[in-house]
Amino acid sequence: MITITGFADEISPDLEVQMSVLESEGLSHIELRGVYGKNVLKLTDDELAKVKGLLDSRGFKISSIGSPIGKYGIRDDFSAEIANITRASEIANYLNAPYIRIFSYFIPEGEEAGKYREEVLSRMKQLIEVADKYQVTLLLENESKVYGDIDDRCLDLLASCNSPRLRLAFDPGNFVMNGVKPVSEALPKLVSFLEYVHVKDASIEKSMFVPAGDGDGEFVSFIKHLKESNFSGYLSIEPHLQKYLPEKDGPGQYVHAVRALKKLLNAEEMAWN
Repeated sequence: MITITGFADEISPDLEVQMSVLESEGLSHIELRGVYGKNVLKLTDDELAKVKGLLDSRGFKISSIGSPIGKYGIRDDFSAEIANITRASEIANYLNAPYIRIFSYFIPEGEEAGKYREEVLSRMKQLIEVADKYQVTLLLENESKVYGDIDDRCLDLLASCNSPRLRLAFDPGNFVMNGVKPVSEALPKLVSFLEYVHVKDASIEKSMFVPAGDGDGEFVSFIKHLKESNFSGYLSIEPHLQKYLPEKDGPGQYVHAVRALKKLLNAEEMAWN
């Protein structure tokens, strides 16, 4: 059985509002990225204690820490990132989260990504070292404009690091935005590393993110694949529907995204919790 989770800060910065909207859709997991107007890594110990108390009181669990680690320029000082991954790991342990989402560093505009391959790999391996110490798993997201924005470079990083502490957060919408067909091109290469999914679709024609199944992310065939492969991990909703549904507020956009995913799962008779 798969578990639906998501970036609830797209609902509201207020954790209690986030939980109420998720509860209304039968969900009880969060990918914790932002609360109280802060990224999770900026929360104080007191704020984290408050977050944990609220989560526990309503039976919510954290699927992953939505960190911004690796969402920095490849030329930027790396020392701060060691502090960030240490803090993220401490938070993950405190909130019983098995994963931390990371990125693979922005490449300077107009430059060849391959020029920075060794530096990116070096950084990934150092992040993995810290994660291993805390027994958490890093999820590499295929974000735009970073080293691993396309399937071949994602594969290069994952295979070269060759660690169970570095897995893939597969984001179909981001692949679409980078000219890669998520299922017919990327998935066959990356399937052995796939452990977590960011539910985000995108329309090439409109150049915007759209609900799952409404774009070019090959979501129908992707859900079929997940069923056939007995996938039992997390599907994390990250709507980004501000352009697609500007007339709706955060909760409205989020519920629309949740129901679009449920429709796809129901069509394949896939159970979820």
